[in-house]
Amino acid sequence: MLIKKKKVRSHTEDRLLALVLATTAGILNAMALGAFGFFPSHMTGNTSQISTEVTTSDLHTLLFLLALITAFVMGCTVARLAVIVGQKHRLRTIFCLIILAEGVALTAASIFETMFYTPRFNGEVLVMLGFLMGIHNATSTQLSNGRVRSTHITGTLTDAGIALGSWLSSHVSHDEGADRRFFQKVLHTHLTTVFSFLIGCIAGLLLFKTYGFNAMIGLGLFLMLVALTAIAITVQRSRRSFY
Repeated sequence: MLIKKKKVRSHTEDRLLALVLATTAGILNAMALGAFGFFPSHMTGNTSQISTEVTTSDLHTLLFLLALITAFVMGCTVARLAVIVGQKHRLRTIFCLIILAEGVALTAASIFETMFYTPRFNGEVLVMLGFLMGIHNATSTQLSNGRVRSTHITGTLTDAGIALGSWLSSHVSHDEGADRRFFQKVLHTHLTTVFSFLIGCIAGLLLFKTYGFNAMIGLGLFLMLVALTAIAITVQRSRRSFY
């Protein structure tokens, strides 16, 4: 799921990726809403809100929104650069290491919030979460060749609509069964991403209301566990093939 293989990725692998990364993205997004009243990954809404802040001359909010959008883009950039370096050095676990680093950063920030929470740092924490969400989305996008965008639900719904249209058209035009099955698999992958994100959002709000920042610590630890498990499995398989 977290390993970029030489063969073409299967839709099953992408659906598993969506189940894990889209669900955790939804959880983190909802937890941030519960903690700070803001979505760190909703770049469409944040960009649209900039126009409102310009007309109201609210410089503080305007700068915050610009910082949040910049942080998201920088997270995507860092994830891409990390993948380039990893692929250059033939590091098969580079995507695992990126998710591991994200989990460590999220856990550290959550522990800080648990121990020293103050509304004064809300903006800074949200910007950092925006950076992590950029890493999260860029990692799933690169790993799945654009089929799984863990935080970009608008784009995923668009892709789902296109896949549905192609699937319906294949019945009318009597395309080959293989083409019809391909469109169906693509549609299932996109719908898995959407519903995983939605379920994650619901779970995130409930978990944060119940456990507060401890739930966010648990999410960071879960990401670390997923990454470490994938690394361990990859290393074990490599040793078997070597011997």
